[in-house]
Amino acid sequence: MSVTVARFGPEHVGAFHALHATAGWCFCVAWWVETWEGWGTRIHKENRALRDRLTAEGTFDGYLAFVDGKPAGWCQTLPRDRLIKVRTQFGLAPDNATWAIGCFFIHPDQRRQGIARALLRGVLDDLPARGARRVEAYPKRTAEADAGDLWNGPETLLRDFGFAVVKDDPIRPVLARAL
Repeated sequence: MSVTVARFGPEHVGAFHALHATAGWCFCVAWWVETWEGWGTRIHKENRALRDRLTAEGTFDGYLAFVDGKPAGWCQTLPRDRLIKVRTQFGLAPDNATWAIGCFFIHPDQRRQGIARALLRGVLDDLPARGARRVEAYPKRTAEADAGDLWNGPETLLRDFGFAVVKDDPIRPVLARAL
């Protein structure tokens, strides 16, 4: 199995949509909406329209993993201060050098094969060239986490890559790593 990681760009919009069509309705826009109020009642078309608007405006906020040339995974990664909801929810001061890992999505048929690990490695290797000096993540802690609970990435994976808790919370801590 050959995994390659590519920065999301205009040439990958079709691959992004093909991958996210398997996820149902989110299209990785959860952090782009102003509040969680009403999030659970949003429909596929609303989220797809927001994603289409973001890419039309030139917002390519992540990385894609490809397995043997097919889209297999996604990691939303961008300057944290662009996501006002992240700063508000976690009470974080502005910081232009900090980037956020907003979510991970691995195609259901590709899970537990090391794709998230390869994807995170690729992201962390590329971020310094983009001006990032620090990166944060916001995993969810649950007693019995399923794939739906891990959309921010598993805390154990992040810790394996040197992330440490900088703001503890029993449900959703803030983890960070210097680059």
